[in-house]
Amino acid sequence: MSATLFTSGVVWTGTGTESDALLVVDGVVRALGDAARQQAAEFDCQIVDLEGGFLMPSFGDGHAHPLYGGLEAAGPAVRPCTSVDEILAAVKKYADEHPDEEWITGASYDGSLAPGGLFDARWLDSVVPDRPVVLRAWDYHTMWVNTEALNRAGIAPDTPDPVLGEIPHRPDGSVLGTLREWGATDLVTAVMPPRDEAQRIAALGTAADYYLPFGVTWVQDAWVEPQDVATYVEAARQGALRMRFNLALYADPRHFDTQLAQYAESRRAVDEVGSPFLTANTVKFFADGVVENETGALLAPYCSGLHSHGGQERSDSGENLGMRTWEGDSLAQAAQRVDELGFQIHIHAIGDAAVRQALDAIEYVQERNGSRDRRPVIAHVQLVDEADLERFATLGVIPNMQPLWAQMDALMTVLTIPRLGVERADRQYQMRTLHDTGAALAFGSDWPVSSGAPLDGIAIAVSRRTAEGEPEGGWTPHEIVPIDLALSSYTGAVAYQAFAEGNWGRIVPGASADLVWLGADPRSAPALQLPGVNIRATYLHGAQAYRADNGKV
Repeated sequence: MSATLFTSGVVWTGTGTESDALLVVDGVVRALGDAARQQAAEFDCQIVDLEGGFLMPSFGDGHAHPLYGGLEAAGPAVRPCTSVDEILAAVKKYADEHPDEEWITGASYDGSLAPGGLFDARWLDSVVPDRPVVLRAWDYHTMWVNTEALNRAGIAPDTPDPVLGEIPHRPDGSVLGTLREWGATDLVTAVMPPRDEAQRIAALGTAADYYLPFGVTWVQDAWVEPQDVATYVEAARQGALRMRFNLALYADPRHFDTQLAQYAESRRAVDEVGSPFLTANTVKFFADGVVENETGALLAPYCSGLHSHGGQERSDSGENLGMRTWEGDSLAQAAQRVDELGFQIHIHAIGDAAVRQALDAIEYVQERNGSRDRRPVIAHVQLVDEADLERFATLGVIPNMQPLWAQMDALMTVLTIPRLGVERADRQYQMRTLHDTGAALAFGSDWPVSSGAPLDGIAIAVSRRTAEGEPEGGWTPHEIVPIDLALSSYTGAVAYQAFAEGNWGRIVPGASADLVWLGADPRSAPALQLPGVNIRATYLHGAQAYRADNGKV
C-alpha cells in the first residue's frame, strides 16, 4: 500500500469544514485530522509538509475545449497579440518557419482588435499570399481567412449566406474575409486537410500541461465530433491521458438524425477502452451564437443593427434578434431523443431568448420522459430574463457559467455593450442571483476562449473587477459571490455536474484524492491577488501530477 500524510497546513474539504491533516491511502482519502495522524502510524507514510499552505479538492472545468486549446500550440502564436500588426507578424514568422505546410492554421485572435470584429482577407494576403491562412477568433464562432483560403473554399461575392452562418462583404460587394458561425466556417473546414492524428493526441498532452499547473484534473470537453472521439480513445489506449475528461458529443441541427445513431457508438467506444480518465456521457447543443457577432438570440432587438446574418430572426419591425440554431420545437424534440438514450443534456445559451428556449426544452424533456436524475446543464447563461431566473432551480438545471467574463474588459466595452445597451448589459452573468434562487451554480472557463486558470475566474467572481481593479467596487457588485461559493463552484459543483460527487470534488473518506496544494489561503487573499497565489502541486488519485519545482511528473 502507498500512503501519504499531508500536514502542517489548512485542509479545506469543500463540505463547510476544514482540518489540519489528511491521510491518503492508495489514492483514496482515508482520514482527516487526529484520525489521519493516528492511522498514519499503520503505514510507511510519505509525509508532505504543507508549510502553512492550503490543500483543497482539485478544480474541475465544467465547460471547455481542451483539444482545440492544445492544438493552438501547433500554429501561429496569435493568442497574445494585442494588435492586427502583431498578428500578421506572428503569421508571417510561422509561415516562414514552416515552408512545407500547405495550410497555415491557428487560433485564437482577439476579435476586438478590428472595428466590429471585422477582419480583412487582404491583411493576411500581405504576409502570406500564396497559401491558405485560417485563423479562429477567441470566441471560436468566427474565422478570419485570406483570399487563397476563400478561393479554396469556393466562397465568392455571389455565395449566399449559408444556414447558420454569415459571410460579410465589403462595400463594393467583394468578400471581406471574416466568416461568422459554423454554417460559414464549415465551408472552409470542409476543404482543409485533417490534422495528423499524432499531433492531435499530442494536443491532449499539451492541454494537460496547461491545466495541471492550475490545479485542474477534470474537464468537460464541450464540443466533440466523431474524429475527436477517435482521438481520445486512441490516446486512452496509448496511456496518453494524464487527467480526466468527459466528452460532450456535438448535436448539429443540420445532421441530427444521422448523428443520433453515432452517439451510442461513440459512448460504447469510450466505455470499451476502459480508461478511468475518460467518459462520454453528454450531448452538447448550441441554442444560439454569441453577442459579439449579434448571433446570440435575444428577446428584444440588438441596439446597433450593424450586421445581417444568415438564419437570423427578425422582430416584427425587422430588427435583429440574433440567431436561433434550432427552429421551433426542434431543440426540445432533439433533447428528448438524447435523453431517451440516457445522455446528459448540455446546451450553449448566451442570449435571453436562447436561455428561455433551452429551459423550455428541458421542461419538455421532463414532461415527456418522466423523472430521473438527469442534471441538465445550460452553459454561459450570459443573459436571463427575470421571468426565467427561478426556472433553473425548479427544473434542476445547472447554470455552468464563466466567471472570467463578468468584467469590463475590451470585449465587454468594445463589442458587447454597444450591441446590448447599458441597461441590458448590466443584467449579464447573474451568478449570485441564480445561486440565491437555489440553482446549482457551477463554473467553467471555455478555454481556450478565455483563461483556463480557475483562480483567474474566481478573482473576477469575487470582485467583478478587471486585473487593473476597474471599476472601483465592482461592475454590478450585487452579483459578487463569496469566496467559499466561488471555490465550491469550481470544485464540488463541477463534480455534481459530472455525476461524480461521490468520487472527487470534496475531501471526504472514500473519495479519490484529487487535490491541489496552494501556497496561501485564497480566502484571505485580496481578490486582485488571487491569480498570483502559488500552486505548489496537483494530485490525481493521490499521485502527484504536477509540482511547482519542476513542472509535470
